[in-house]
Amino acid sequence: MANLKRRHFLQAAGSTLAAIGLSQMNVRRQGDRYAHALAQPTSRKLALLVGVNQYPAGVTPLRGCLTDVRMQKELLVHRFGFDPANILTLENQAATRQNLLDAFETHLIDQAQPGDVVVFHFSGHGSLVRDPDPIAIANGVEGYNGSLLPYDARLNVTDNQVNDIMGKTLFLLMANLKTDQVTVMLDSCHSGGGTRGDLIMRAVESQVALGDAEPSNAELAVQERWLAELGWSPAELKAQRSRGIAKGVALGSAQANQLAADASFGEGAGQFYAGAFTYALTRYLWQQPGNPPLDRVFVDLARSTRDVANSARIVQSPIYEVEPGRNFGQEPLFFSRPQSPAAEAVVVGTEASGEVKFWLGGVSSQSLAAFESGAIFSVVDGNGHEIGQVEQTRRVGLEGYGTLADSTREQIAAGQLLRERVRGVPTDLTLRVGLDASLGADVETARPQLATFNRIQPVAVDGSQSPHYLLGRMTEQGLAIATADAVRDVGEVGSIGLFTPGLVAIRASFGEPGEPIAAAIQRLNPTLKLLLAGQVLRSVLNSDTSNLNVAVVVQPVDSDLAVGRSVSRGSQGGVVTQRLDDAVQMLQSGSEIVVTVANGEPRNLYVAILAIGSSGSMAVLHPTDWDSPESEPLLEPGQQLTIPHQELGRDSNRDYCANPSEAFHLCLSSSGYAEILTLVSTSPLRDALRGLRQIAAANNTRSGEPIGLQDNDPVNVIDTLLGDIDRTTRGEITVRGGVRGVDTTQLAALSTLIQVVEN
Repeated sequence: MANLKRRHFLQAAGSTLAAIGLSQMNVRRQGDRYAHALAQPTSRKLALLVGVNQYPAGVTPLRGCLTDVRMQKELLVHRFGFDPANILTLENQAATRQNLLDAFETHLIDQAQPGDVVVFHFSGHGSLVRDPDPIAIANGVEGYNGSLLPYDARLNVTDNQVNDIMGKTLFLLMANLKTDQVTVMLDSCHSGGGTRGDLIMRAVESQVALGDAEPSNAELAVQERWLAELGWSPAELKAQRSRGIAKGVALGSAQANQLAADASFGEGAGQFYAGAFTYALTRYLWQQPGNPPLDRVFVDLARSTRDVANSARIVQSPIYEVEPGRNFGQEPLFFSRPQSPAAEAVVVGTEASGEVKFWLGGVSSQSLAAFESGAIFSVVDGNGHEIGQVEQTRRVGLEGYGTLADSTREQIAAGQLLRERVRGVPTDLTLRVGLDASLGADVETARPQLATFNRIQPVAVDGSQSPHYLLGRMTEQGLAIATADAVRDVGEVGSIGLFTPGLVAIRASFGEPGEPIAAAIQRLNPTLKLLLAGQVLRSVLNSDTSNLNVAVVVQPVDSDLAVGRSVSRGSQGGVVTQRLDDAVQMLQSGSEIVVTVANGEPRNLYVAILAIGSSGSMAVLHPTDWDSPESEPLLEPGQQLTIPHQELGRDSNRDYCANPSEAFHLCLSSSGYAEILTLVSTSPLRDALRGLRQIAAANNTRSGEPIGLQDNDPVNVIDTLLGDIDRTTRGEITVRGGVRGVDTTQLAALSTLIQVVEN
């Protein structure tokens, strides 16, 4: 999506973020600024972290806001060197309006001096409140200001006056800080509240009683007080707000027309709830090894937030803005440089049983299943060197537990960092399918029938089991969501098909209205197998942790513009992210692309490339040459591989997608997202190659052409690939339990996402 100018954003947005001057950018810039801000040497670093899950009756409770606070605190302390004594948290009933305002004043305004770092984070509900002196049109209606809901925001409402904290008030509080090194983070939204599918949205309606929410007299008095402290007139305040944010950097979880998801992740004892944005940001910053500027972090985070939002199955694009006239885009996030090496976890204590307890702040949402048990972490010193190992035995939420490996002679203490060495992908990883209420009485028929499918697990849609997808009937709401998200081929009202947990329809999964539930489930069996294979594949994605020096670039044919770039942690330059450049992240349907893989290792590597469409369709792009099945996947040191191979005598004026030739060309079709998955191993993938050759022969696929996977092929191919990788891993390190080991020194698994739009 093209960037919006700040002026246009302010006119279109109605959130608190817009009220303090935020403009849309991509997530990567957001994260880098946040990291850069935290990294500066200062006399003091202060943080106020607020999370509200439990609101009084009448306001939908949330589930992930306290996790957000914990995520931020662990990150600030263990990665950016904040003193825990300088971090104040307000949670649930403690986060009243007055307590929040008092804490901002006494902990931040009174203490912060010029050059100090200040961080304010809020996770909770947002809304809209009437503004007596507005600066923008909010959600198409003039006269509103975005607001934050403290615990008591909607208690004792009289004449529609609420206890919300308006964006205008937050602007004045920021302006009264004596330092410019300020980072404000808001994980809330201001429209479309309530429940959607298996998700709860962090917003409440602006309607109160019989009219719109109005600011309380106390709120207006607070604004008058801080206006007087600044010596500003109301006209000057309006002019300042129109220019942009008051101080430093402000980051928000979603655009004004999007929803901020309060989502569930994992299952069983490992389940937890969190804000998609906070999870993406903090996880990214744990794993970022260098000290990139905020502009780059925000771009990187676009991919990370999409990763988490995909797990939550909802479109969510963060926004950010910097103080006008300041070059804070080149500063690190939090105005602070990381004080410790990149890591996936940090030791937080030792149990009476002798188990090591650690916080898994750097683990991706899509790979959580690989960190239940059997994973192995390297204990690293301040320079990132391994000094021991911890074998994970269990996980409760984001808290992991494990035992020291026999080779670890030194005792480890709280604060020591852990890096992923081997993840343990369960051999029986399942696809959780939620049974949506739109099925009505057919839920009881669907449950046992789905349970007969191997590794397909039917679950309830009640926020307790984190389904990967939902089975349900198309409704008017579902059609509206599909239209808004430009999803086509979604069937008519009453037809049965698959949705994401955020009720986004899976294209081409719907049958005819009136189709019996039993017939629909049988029809969807192949699609479910494809989705299961994709879920298993994504559990091994490790560009953020792999030590192999590899890079993947996806670009249009005859173009130097890269629409996707995936780089492993072990790559030269230390870039950790899978990156999408905003200006070129979308390609039109019918575009021809090529995938280039570069080997920066001093040894041979072996490459497999797969493509997954937005409907779950899967194809093997490489290897496909059955005349040289052992040598084709090999990529020698310093060499590059381009797929598809470009034939000699190519006509630069010919559209090979519209007028195909005998050679294989990779063309994009249908709107949505296409994903290129690249697996790079230090050992030959012999069993997988044999299996692919058999599938190609059975399907009469010619050598050199991509292999479409169907029926049981996808799961079998992926399981065989993991089996090859597991054998390599076990030759290097001991992996226990019913898992397949994926060693970061032996495998790089990278994903590149492409958005496809219609002409």
